Amino acid sequence: VYLIMFETALYEREAEYIFSDYLFSLIAVGLAIEFTRRTTGWFMPVLILISLSYILFMGRYVGGVFSFPGLSLETVLYRSYFSSEGMFGLTANISATFVFMFIIFGSFLLHSGAGDFIVSLARCLAGRFTGGAGMVAVVGSGLMGSVSGSAVANTVSTGVITIPMMKKSGFEGRFSAGVVAASSTGGALMPPVMGAGAFVLASYTQISYLTIIAVSVLPAILYFLTVSYFVRIEAKRLGLTAETTEDSESVGQVLKQGWHFIIPIATLVALLLMGRTPTTAAAFATLAVIASSWISSTPMNWNDIYNATLEGVRTMLSTALLLVAVGLIINVVTTTGVGNAFSLMIVEWAQGSLLITLVLVALASLVLGMGLPVTASYIVLATLSAPLIFDLISHTQLLAALQAGDLPSNVQATLSLFGGDPVVALQEMPLEMKRLIRQEMLDPELLTGMLLSAHLIIFWLSQDSNVTPPVCLASFAAAGIAGTRPMATGLTSWKVAKGLYLVPLLFAYSPLISGSWPERLEVFGWSCLGLYALAGLLHWHLETRLNLFSAALLLLSAALLMWMPFGIFLHLIGAGLLLGIILWQRRVKANAAGLASS
Repeated sequence: VYLIMFETALYEREAEYIFSDYLFSLIAVGLAIEFTRRTTGWFMPVLILISLSYILFMGRYVGGVFSFPGLSLETVLYRSYFSSEGMFGLTANISATFVFMFIIFGSFLLHSGAGDFIVSLARCLAGRFTGGAGMVAVVGSGLMGSVSGSAVANTVSTGVITIPMMKKSGFEGRFSAGVVAASSTGGALMPPVMGAGAFVLASYTQISYLTIIAVSVLPAILYFLTVSYFVRIEAKRLGLTAETTEDSESVGQVLKQGWHFIIPIATLVALLLMGRTPTTAAAFATLAVIASSWISSTPMNWNDIYNATLEGVRTMLSTALLLVAVGLIINVVTTTGVGNAFSLMIVEWAQGSLLITLVLVALASLVLGMGLPVTASYIVLATLSAPLIFDLISHTQLLAALQAGDLPSNVQATLSLFGGDPVVALQEMPLEMKRLIRQEMLDPELLTGMLLSAHLIIFWLSQDSNVTPPVCLASFAAAGIAGTRPMATGLTSWKVAKGLYLVPLLFAYSPLISGSWPERLEVFGWSCLGLYALAGLLHWHLETRLNLFSAALLLLSAALLMWMPFGIFLHLIGAGLLLGIILWQRRVKANAAGLASS
C-alpha cells in the first residue's frame, strides 16, 4: 500500500531515503519473514536472516571466494523493498500471475468432481495389470497430479482411496503408502500443470511454458513407468496376480459419465498451442470447468464456485508469501555474487566432472528440502547452480565444435592466447570468456535445449524433499492414511521414487531434452527397458529373488540400454540380456513350483 500511495513521491526523491521509507521497508521485510515462519516453519526465516546478515556484515568475516565487504542497511532495504530484484521482483510477479491462475484452475477442477473421475479412469486403465491396485494408484496419482501440481494434496486426495485398495489386494501397508507418495510426487512433473516451480523455470530461462510441458511429457512417463515397475516386481514377489473383476466399469462407461472433464484440459492445451499466455489459458480453462459442469449430472452451483475459489485463495496465500520471501534470498545472491562463488566451489570439488557436480547438487537439494518447500528449494538451487550445470552439459558440444576447425577469427585469436589447443584453452580461460565463445559457436536451439536440461535437472532433484527422510511430507501424509511408521514409509517411498535421480541423468547425458524428437523417442524407448532392469536391481527381485550373478547381468544390461553413445548394436545386446534374465528366472520359478506341487 505504501508503494502504491507514495509512488510519485518515491520517484521524485530518487535515491534519498527518509524515515518512512526505513519504517515501511523494515515492516515489510519483518512481515515477510514472520508470515513465512507461520506457513512453512522456522527453516526458511532462519535462512533469510542468515542471508541478510551476510550481506550486511557477516560477509567480511567469511574467507575465500565467499568474502563480501558488506552493504549499508539503507542499500539492503532499498534493494529488498523498492528494487525489482527484491521482495516484489520476479518471483512475486510469477506468484501474482501464472501460479495464482493455475492454482485456481486446479481447485475448480477438483471441486467439480474430477478427482472421482480420475480414480475411476485409472482403475479401468490399470486395474487389470499384475499388481492392479498398485497400478491404479500410480496412474491415478499421475492423472491427478497433472492438474493439481501439489504432492501432498495429491497424496491425500488419491491415497484415501488407493492405499486401502492396495492393502486389500495384498500389498503391505508401508509399500502401499510409499507407492502413493512416490506417484503423487511425480504429479508435479506431469504436464500440463507442473506446480509453481515450472512457472519460475519458464521465467528464469525465458523459454515458453508450452515448450517446457512439451519436452516434459516423455521424462514424466519414464518416472511413472519406474514407479509402476516397482509395483509389478513387488506383486511378483508377493505372488499377486492380475485382477479380473467382471463388475468393474469399462473405459467407455467411465468416459461417458465424465467426458466433460476433458473439456477444461483440452481448452488449456489448445490455448497454449494458439500462443496465449499461461495466465490467459488457465483463466479460460477455469471458466470451461464451470461451463462443462453445467452439461453434466453434477453442475457446479454458486456454493461450489465459492468454495473452490476460497480453497484456491487459501492455497495461493502460502505460496505467494513464500515466493515474496524467496525474493529476499535471491536479492542477496545476485547482489553479493554468491552464485558465482558457489559455482567456483563446486568446480573445485568436482574437478570438472558433471556426474560429481550432479551428486553435490542432489545432496544440496536434499539438505535444503529438509526445511524448504519444493518451489523455494528449486529457486535457491537454480540461482546457485543452474549456470554451472549448463556450462558442464554444453562443454562437450563446445569442445567438439572447436576441434572441428573453421573457426571465426575472434575465436581463433582467443584460443591462441591459451596456446591454440581447444582442450587446454577451455580449461584455462575464464568462465565468462568461455560462455561468450559458446554463444558464438553453438546453435541457439541446441543451447536452449541444454539450458532447459540444466534447469529440469534441478527441478526434478528438488522434488526429492517430498519422499526423502528425515523430512518428507508426502510420505508422512501417506503413512497417516496407511497407519504405518512415518520414517519407514519415507524410506520405502525414497526407494520407489528413484526415478527422481535416474531420469535427470538422461537429461545430462542424452538428447532426451535437447535433441530432436526422433532422438528423444529413441532415448525414451531404450530407457523404458533400462529402467526396468534398474528397478529390479534396486528391489533385488525380478521374476524371482536376484543373486549376485543375475544382479551383475542386470546392471550390465541397464548400462548397455541407457548409455546412448553405445549405439543400437550394444542396446540390442542389453535388451537381450534383460530378456534372457527374465526367461531364465521364469523357468527357475516354474521348476520350483513344479517340485513344490509334486
